[in-house]
Amino acid sequence: MPKLRTENFGSGDQSWLGSTHGIRNARTEILDVSAFTAATHFPDGYIPAGTPVGKVNGLLVPYDITAGTTTGAGILVGHILTDQKVVGTADFGVPLFDHGRVIASKVASILPAYSSFVAPAGAKNGSNILYV
Repeated sequence: MPKLRTENFGSGDQSWLGSTHGIRNARTEILDVSAFTAATHFPDGYIPAGTPVGKVNGLLVPYDITAGTTTGAGILVGHILTDQKVVGTADFGVPLFDHGRVIASKVASILPAYSSFVAPAGAKNGSNILYV
């Protein structure tokens, strides 16, 4: 008997999107799973859609609101477009939403780990995202 497993896939809460512009053009980037904490970033086994990320050593990491702009984690490069199931510890590809419109207050309200999220200003916004 083969080893089978059942998975449910959903689109997650994408109310943080301010428009449909940019959705079709999300690019694939590699997510550094070791930089995310299970209890904080994916308590239900999924990194949620809308999670803001920075880029360190070519890999996506959680955006650190408090970090200075001298570290990649402190420069927002975009948001994870769809929920991403975390299986094991291997890094994996995710869709990165890096241009379009984002409703900053929705990011803060739907993501407990980013409840203090505000639109980054100037050098802290390394994306082509317009925050509304």
